[in-house]
Amino acid sequence: MTYAARRRFPLVVVTVFAVLLSVVAFLPRAALAADDDEGGTGTLRQKLDAAATGYNNAKAKVAASQKRQKALIGEIAETEKRLTTLTEDAQRLGAEAYKGGMPDPLTVLANSGSAGELVAKASYVDTIARQTSETLKELRSTQTKLTNQRQQVEQELKVQKAQEKTMATRRTEAERALVQAGGGDSSAGFLSGTSAAAQPAPRNSDGSWPSESCSIDDPTSDGCVTPRMLHTYNEARADGFTHFTHCFRQASFGEHPKGRACDFAADVGGFGGVATGDSKAYGDRLAAWGVDNADRLGVLYVIWFRQIWLPGSGWKSYSGDGTPSGNHENHVHISVQ
Repeated sequence: MTYAARRRFPLVVVTVFAVLLSVVAFLPRAALAADDDEGGTGTLRQKLDAAATGYNNAKAKVAASQKRQKALIGEIAETEKRLTTLTEDAQRLGAEAYKGGMPDPLTVLANSGSAGELVAKASYVDTIARQTSETLKELRSTQTKLTNQRQQVEQELKVQKAQEKTMATRRTEAERALVQAGGGDSSAGFLSGTSAAAQPAPRNSDGSWPSESCSIDDPTSDGCVTPRMLHTYNEARADGFTHFTHCFRQASFGEHPKGRACDFAADVGGFGGVATGDSKAYGDRLAAWGVDNADRLGVLYVIWFRQIWLPGSGWKSYSGDGTPSGNHENHVHISVQ
């Protein structure tokens, strides 16, 4: 390389570096948001995921059991009504047989004075006997049916009790994990109760959430999301939460690389500093929306402004890494099952 070339080389490097800096400076904050750290540890996220998923699954089983109990109670009422009718019929037939003497067939043949009388008496005996036999047969089967239905209700109550115990265990596990991570205290949180109702995400026939993979193009990145996460994203936008959002992100842990989480920026254009004013109010409303629609969307947890909402536990304090992103002071994190 000539001397002149060597002199030009540092100038070229400096020029290129300056251009790169200017490009980065003019990049919208949205483009940089995907690299922001989420805060929390892999162990914490894993524990929260397992605990919240277990809680939601148990809650779905409780709801399904209660639904079956309600149906069974309705069936029991109908069975008891039919049993009362059959008992009255059996008593009536017994009374008729008693009043009529209810002779056996041989006695009818011996005491009949004519063929017509024989036919009439034999027909009466046959009719009463047949009605009595059919009534008693149905009466016995109905009693058995009622016993089985009551046993099913008892079994469903056991299922409900077991799942409620699981819910309590999972809730304790989640809260313990938060405490170990330096948070977990009860907090005021962000609740409204007046959020627009999102369209429910599809469930299995038993009320549980189907297992989903990261199989759909993420509209916010080059990655993927699950069908349920895309549904949540679309419902949020339909309800007016249209600020910058980023979902899929490569990471070693958490729900983002699984396509089960989205970060909803408080600012319109992307992740900035600590949200204030309208941006803070926007985040408050969005966090409340996620909680209000948790059952409809299969939400695992919501994180916003150093607080986390977990199913069964409510809002708790959350320790990040001290940055606006790690503390979730500039975006609302929503994870779904």
